[in-house]
Amino acid sequence: MRAAKRTKIVFADAFAGCGGLSLGLMQAGLQGRFAVEQDKFAFETLRTNFLSRGSRFKFTWPRWLPKRALSIGRLLNEYRKELEALEGSIDLLVGGPPCQGFSSAGRRKHNDPRNQLFASYLQIVEILKPRAVLIENVRGFTMDFEMESGVKNYAQRLRDRLAERYDVHEILLDLSQFGVPQFRTRYFILALERGLCPENPFDLLKRRLPSFLRSLGLKAPVSSWSAISDLEVGRGGTQPSQETPGFDEIRYTRPRTHYQKLMSAGAKAPSDLRLARHAEDIKKRFQEIIDLSHAEGRLNTSISNDLRARFGLRKKALRVLDPDRPSPTITSMPDDLLHYAEPRTLTVRENARLQSFPDWFSFKGKYTTGGHLRRREVPRFTQVANAVPPLVAQAIGAMLREILATRSANKKSRSKKSRRLFKRNQQRAKIAA
Repeated sequence: MRAAKRTKIVFADAFAGCGGLSLGLMQAGLQGRFAVEQDKFAFETLRTNFLSRGSRFKFTWPRWLPKRALSIGRLLNEYRKELEALEGSIDLLVGGPPCQGFSSAGRRKHNDPRNQLFASYLQIVEILKPRAVLIENVRGFTMDFEMESGVKNYAQRLRDRLAERYDVHEILLDLSQFGVPQFRTRYFILALERGLCPENPFDLLKRRLPSFLRSLGLKAPVSSWSAISDLEVGRGGTQPSQETPGFDEIRYTRPRTHYQKLMSAGAKAPSDLRLARHAEDIKKRFQEIIDLSHAEGRLNTSISNDLRARFGLRKKALRVLDPDRPSPTITSMPDDLLHYAEPRTLTVRENARLQSFPDWFSFKGKYTTGGHLRRREVPRFTQVANAVPPLVAQAIGAMLREILATRSANKKSRSKKSRRLFKRNQQRAKIAA
């Protein structure tokens, strides 16, 4: 067992986003080799947290790979030989290809060009030949697209391709079970080298989950209040934003709950506390919506038709947080969700807390974007919303570390045993001669 603990499991992250999946894996003791992300804002977040001097966790970045935003296509076109040289050195390839074309929360389009990125992902699998492949996506990834030429299901196509080389397992997970203060269901595929794990690894993950939560002192589910109540304006007040002139930000005091202490550990003060600039009439409307949603018992779900008609709202996705339950799924639209008590939308940091990002993890780039730029830019709110919650990645990483390291230790043990037997047989042959 000691040999398994000493073994370093190396992973690469394709479609890394801001790095939520990478963070959780590194927290679980895995070593990141490199990450690929084409958006300049998301990569700047990645660089700040994983490639800067003093970073808590760092990639062992290859010299040949530039530390800048890069698409999967350019990686394959310009650095294929360098990737081929890494064959056998990457134990685990992870990534969550863009989900917007699959999401039932958006406009599902079978011909969304982002859907085609799975072909590029599979090319990287074929080049690196990792022992394990982990993919995360939205629930809608498993749904069929009705087309003139028939039915297209991307999840099935991906499973079939991976099954040519691996034992393939899949599952829909409610991420609130992992201590993430958010109701968020996501689809995971885990492909393992044949014979690597004698049982379904997701069964192992579920068995390990209680001890994982105990190790962090968490009890699931974690409520929104437990996650963000220390960030209430009514508690600490506000101050001028230190990053963006003309805006106010929440003045932080101290954590109130165990979850908040867990998230704030190692951070001098949380970043990304900038408040939206709501006009007074908007604040008044928000307060009425919050009060009436509490009175109607309609929290964590879209506000009633009566309320929309009363305030002349077209937006159907507007919801008020339930302080006593995990939040609904965080989206990239900051005005989709109202605070449970204060007449405002949430800050980037509050969304990050609901995604289980630690307070020392800082986000870079624009806060929001709009219009045609939404398809080309990934601002801070979107980075947070699109990420794999680090707590979930950490739990999965700990399981994979056990599977991959134990297998590596067994291989080394068998190799040493084979060498001893070979030497012994040689000695016997000499004596017999």
